[in-house]
Amino acid sequence: MKPQDTPRFKKEQWKFIIYSMIAYMFFYITRKNLSMAQPLMIDEGVITKQALGVIITVHGVLYGLSRFVNGFWADRLNGRIFMTLGLAFSALMNFLFGCTSLSILFAVFWIANGWTQGMGFPPCAKMLTHWIHPKELATKMSIWNTSHSFGSVLALGICTLLLAGKFGWRWCFYVPAALAGLAAVFCFFFVKDGPGEAGLEELDLSDVRGGDEPSERRVVTDAERRRLVFTNRVIWLCALANFSVYVVRFGFLDWGPTFLKEYKGISVEKGGLMIIAFELAAVVGTIFAGWVTDKFFAGRGVRTCVICMLMAGLCALGFWWLPATAAPWQGTLLLMGTGFFIYGPQALIGITAAQQATNDAAAMANGFMGIMGYAATTVSGYGVALISDKYGWNAALFTIGAFALVGMVLFLFAWNASATGYGKK
Repeated sequence: MKPQDTPRFKKEQWKFIIYSMIAYMFFYITRKNLSMAQPLMIDEGVITKQALGVIITVHGVLYGLSRFVNGFWADRLNGRIFMTLGLAFSALMNFLFGCTSLSILFAVFWIANGWTQGMGFPPCAKMLTHWIHPKELATKMSIWNTSHSFGSVLALGICTLLLAGKFGWRWCFYVPAALAGLAAVFCFFFVKDGPGEAGLEELDLSDVRGGDEPSERRVVTDAERRRLVFTNRVIWLCALANFSVYVVRFGFLDWGPTFLKEYKGISVEKGGLMIIAFELAAVVGTIFAGWVTDKFFAGRGVRTCVICMLMAGLCALGFWWLPATAAPWQGTLLLMGTGFFIYGPQALIGITAAQQATNDAAAMANGFMGIMGYAATTVSGYGVALISDKYGWNAALFTIGAFALVGMVLFLFAWNASATGYGKK
């Protein structure tokens, strides 16, 4: 019997998935809280919309760069400790952000938060590929990827309650900071870097590597990692498509409460609930996309991505076309449709990168995905702020929706790609 087929391994594997999901959720509550606070910050005059757009963009670009750089380190270092440090620093940056009223310090603390946030996903990508066999990675990693949505829902929910209770926008940073600090302690004591740290044998990958696979981890050189990542056509196509995915995802997530208030006259609290619906639909969509990939496309995630991007584009453009006088439930349904379909590719890109680069370079590959994904904040951050100020939210929403169709075309070019990079010379 292979190590991964034993009851104890399966139990420890699910413990890792659940514990790491919980820890990663708290990266999101210290990142997505800004979207709820920013309408009140603008109203109070402590910062302008375009200044926020610049901060969001620089934060996103630095986060993408951080994921790339930290991908190199995460493949070499203990993922549990690496992730713990990232959570602790993010908690500190959120607390400091809530303490200031100066635009320059808002920028410094939030941009620094962008770097520490990049210490979350790369170690998770590495650890997941050491815990989960490639043949079930799409399904189980899609379940894990719902931590993004649960984290966003938690951030939006906490902030909605705080704002409804008239606590003020600063508490949208103090409370998440405290919770993230506790999550860092939880991560340190409960998340296991790999089966070896849990007293188990490593995964047996002889069936995908095409030869004998030792129970201990392989020693991999930097040159091998670079070859696995940067000479793979599928990884490059997914990286480019990731730009479009993140324009759509962050266009709605970062600016949702603001454009719902300014464009449709919906209160920040009700707008927050609508974006929560967007994220809850994303949970179902993420799991569904992973299941479809394994069940019908034999692990070829890019094929699912083609379909998802088409549907996400139609839903997003439907929201754009919807008259401003339409009933809120109509807009909510279209937002939910967009969330359901856009989060499938968001998860599958990371899974595909990990599969193509193998567990020898999964963190580096996902770091590369992060650079392109968060470079999209040039459009979804400052770009959306600029377009909405000059041409109105109508033009900004059309731009966001159009990017989904661009992503679909890029995924089409990788339609015939193999499911994994294992066994390739």
